[in-house]
Amino acid sequence: MINIAFIGFGEAGGILARDLAAHATVTVWDRKLLNAETRQEMEQKAAASGVRLARSLDEALQNASLIFSTVTASEALNVALTAASNLKAGQTFLDLNSVAPATKLAAAEIVEAAGAAYIDVAVMAPVPPQRLQTPLLLGGTTAETIDGQLRELGFNSQYRSRDVGEASAIKMCRSVMIKGLEALTTECLSAARQYGVEQAVLDSLHASFPSLGWNTTLPDYLISRVAEHGQRRAEEMREVVQTLQDVNVSPAMSLGIVATQQGLVDAIALRGLHYQQLKPFVWQQALERIYPKE
Repeated sequence: MINIAFIGFGEAGGILARDLAAHATVTVWDRKLLNAETRQEMEQKAAASGVRLARSLDEALQNASLIFSTVTASEALNVALTAASNLKAGQTFLDLNSVAPATKLAAAEIVEAAGAAYIDVAVMAPVPPQRLQTPLLLGGTTAETIDGQLRELGFNSQYRSRDVGEASAIKMCRSVMIKGLEALTTECLSAARQYGVEQAVLDSLHASFPSLGWNTTLPDYLISRVAEHGQRRAEEMREVVQTLQDVNVSPAMSLGIVATQQGLVDAIALRGLHYQQLKPFVWQQALERIYPKE
């Protein structure tokens, strides 16, 4: 069986590691293992997933052929730098993190200097619903070969380019629209709720765009994504800002998306709430608790 390592055992890493454990030996390393309070949670999750927890990053990478980096955007480059001292020829480092093309290029330089291959992986949809079938775009000098390996493991991957950064450029530009729609909906309906006109606003949106689902579950879905993942999304959008600045495009809208995504998370924390306390998520009820009328 192929040996696979995951750096990061959060939502995406946890799902992919669990599914791969059915036909591979999977070892996981996460910095939460260094904390006594979160180590037990990691141990329980690993046992349920059929994966092995490593005692160190070095141990996790030692015999791995494929190494998946599934951390946060702010830690992506640091992880590549930390892992580099333990990498060697014959290993492939797959960077699934949502960061700017320039960040991927910097990580690739570090990894390849250690002798390993680097793959730029753009995750093109949320992982939880489709799991291994989540669409992935691959870039890098060995990406075409790795694409075949990933497909054999059950991934829904697609070779994009030999150039690192191209796949991530697609993801980052797409995020302006996807994360922007989430942020716009949150801002729009937060204000509409305060004025008591939310139904009229939704009726108008549905009349203009009847196929999107403004009259059904779309608002719940979009706002819940911000409430649950706004911190991570804000980090990703900061990388989008860099992506735009690197090609001299003004990131005015993307900066606003950062503020709105982060703002809802901060407002939830200010109320002493956690996302799990807002479930089952109904956007009107959630916003009423987060922004109670004075």
